[in-house]
Amino acid sequence: MATKVFRQLILCIFLFSLALSLPSHARPSKPKAENPTSFDFIKHLEGCQKGQTVKGLQQLKKYLEKFGYLNYSPNQTGSNGDDFDDLLEAAVKTYQLNYHLKTTGTLDAKTVSQMAAPRCGVPDIINGTNWMRAGKKEANHTQKTLHTISHFVLFSGNPKWPPTQYQLTYAFDPQTSSDAISAAANAFSTWASQTPFTFSQSQDFASADLQIGFYRGEHGDGAPFNGQNGVLAHAFPPTDGRFHYNGDYSFTVNPVEDSYHLETVALHEIGHLLELAHSNVQEAIMWPVIPAATMKGLNDDDIQGINTLYA
Repeated sequence: MATKVFRQLILCIFLFSLALSLPSHARPSKPKAENPTSFDFIKHLEGCQKGQTVKGLQQLKKYLEKFGYLNYSPNQTGSNGDDFDDLLEAAVKTYQLNYHLKTTGTLDAKTVSQMAAPRCGVPDIINGTNWMRAGKKEANHTQKTLHTISHFVLFSGNPKWPPTQYQLTYAFDPQTSSDAISAAANAFSTWASQTPFTFSQSQDFASADLQIGFYRGEHGDGAPFNGQNGVLAHAFPPTDGRFHYNGDYSFTVNPVEDSYHLETVALHEIGHLLELAHSNVQEAIMWPVIPAATMKGLNDDDIQGINTLYA
């Protein structure tokens, strides 16, 4: 009897040890809950239009505020509610215009699909200026203070890299993978071939002109990622020099389904580091949305923009 119990005990220990030795992906796991800050919430608003009150519209207003399309004054209460008001309709129309969609002002299927797509975190409209419509003939109360070239707005006095800083150094957060380093280096070489800049890698992250890394959540720049929240990366204009990937997304050297191409994202964000804004040319690297499994290079619009900035 004692021998039988001993054998059963040995068998239990063996099975328990085997379970512990299984790789993590072989163990059953609970499905991930939907990220509450993901742009996917917009999909539930399809069909909404002015005059309706629908739960989730307040979140849409915050989305449009984030990217510069909506700005309620302090004495306006609309930003705190789920009402589809005149300002929200105007913001949706401007968004549709920028993304070459039918300007209905309603959340039709194509508008919702575009809004829900992962994108760069830099706003399309900055300080009331619609960068994606620059160069177009349309009413703009700031027009007298701007001069426009192609699809880019050039502000007099706007920060650029001075000629004394055309030799820029870049460095990576110590946790950055070799694949990401190689991809960014290739992207810098591409921009160098079209500009007066030279870029050289430094090992001193703290003192480099341009600082690159992968981050999650709050990371000290006032623009937290908060998981897969729809923002793939963001970068700051001259002479700040910070470029951050969202570490909760999958980035790869080659285009892979459900992952984002490292070098393509780097090309886009380096454009911001050099002072380029978003373009309304879908083929341009400075188009705000970067689809998964997609590889892009510089377009004539990107090259004309950077050459105008640093002629």
